[in-house]
Amino acid sequence: MHSAVFLIEFGAIILGLGLLGRVAGRLQFSPIPLYLLAGLAFGEGGLLPLPASEEFVAIGAEIGVILLLLMLGLEYTASDLVSNLKTQYPAGLVDFTLNAVPGALAALLMGWGPVAAVVLAGVTWISSSGVIAKVMGDLGRLGNRETPVILSVLVLEDLAMAVYLPIITALLAGVSLAAGSATLAIALAVAGAVLFVAVRYGRVISRFVSSDDPEKLLLVVLGLTLLVAGVAQQLQVSAAVGAFLVGIALSGEVAEGTHTLLSPLRDLFAAVFFVFFGLHTDPASIPPVLLPALALAVVTALTKIATGYWAAKRAGVGVKGRWRAGGTLVARGEFSIVIAGLAVSAGIEPALGPLATAYVLILVVVGPLTARYTEPVATWISKRRNPDEPRPATMPSPAKQPAAVPDQDPAGRA
Repeated sequence: MHSAVFLIEFGAIILGLGLLGRVAGRLQFSPIPLYLLAGLAFGEGGLLPLPASEEFVAIGAEIGVILLLLMLGLEYTASDLVSNLKTQYPAGLVDFTLNAVPGALAALLMGWGPVAAVVLAGVTWISSSGVIAKVMGDLGRLGNRETPVILSVLVLEDLAMAVYLPIITALLAGVSLAAGSATLAIALAVAGAVLFVAVRYGRVISRFVSSDDPEKLLLVVLGLTLLVAGVAQQLQVSAAVGAFLVGIALSGEVAEGTHTLLSPLRDLFAAVFFVFFGLHTDPASIPPVLLPALALAVVTALTKIATGYWAAKRAGVGVKGRWRAGGTLVARGEFSIVIAGLAVSAGIEPALGPLATAYVLILVVVGPLTARYTEPVATWISKRRNPDEPRPATMPSPAKQPAAVPDQDPAGRA
């Protein structure tokens, strides 16, 4: 009987996601906000809770994040990763300063204390790699010139989580400095080892998993990704980082074949992830903290846009690409919820959980909108503020005019 109820519930979820995806496609809009609102409607305190399929949806959501990061890693080689990290690490420092500080200050102003301030700083700092990867794919921007800049910021954030999560776990548990340092050292060593293997032995790994049989290639790549992600998470390193580095390690025909085989699975489990997030949000907990969450969301959306703009400008990207980079980075998601969940479990501050949930829900809905519309809105405002001057009656000689340089990326996108 329980299995029948599960099949009915999960079948209804998948069917609903397909219909919502069609609606979003007709409207030329990212389906992510619709997936989240659907989860909110059928989760805890919603219109019709779905308890039978909750555990399976939770596992599917975790797989969804892993596949999103694997597919993002497949877009780039190990040499691309190393060169981007070397050149973009200042962007990571700017990202931390502009986006973590507002969260810490907000917690202190509300009288929550230093530990809660460190927690809320992490909530406002880290963008959602899963949401952003999905949005870039939906908007067809994976080949854009600003995409490596966005990727560099996300990778720096994900790698920073290997340091931050052990620290926050130690603070919440009140453990000694020695115990906290040991946990941090293990996390750093694991992250470094995985990165070293991905960069140094990527070709060997590609040859190992290579196969002309699509079935064998799918099973080996999927199994390897889940194995590495699980081991990384067990050792206090983000599973997303592990999956991303597996994608980085694969190259050539293996990467192309894997991308083709796993794209449908990624889309399915990514949709399940966004529904799962909504399922675990109680609508009744949002109204009391909506105003402070909204204020914090507005401030940190602007600081994320500034971060992406500055990083893209530093990389020599055109003005339109700078605005696209900034708007794409706005969404928060899985990491923010994980961080807030640790604090709630430790009983640090009762209002922290609902505030973080409302904050993430706002930005995970607004994020796809800013990714799509920040650049055209900024262009429209710029034209309104600097209207074209009337042409002079006598035009200068064409030989004396500078050549116009279009604001495009190598793929030809404006």
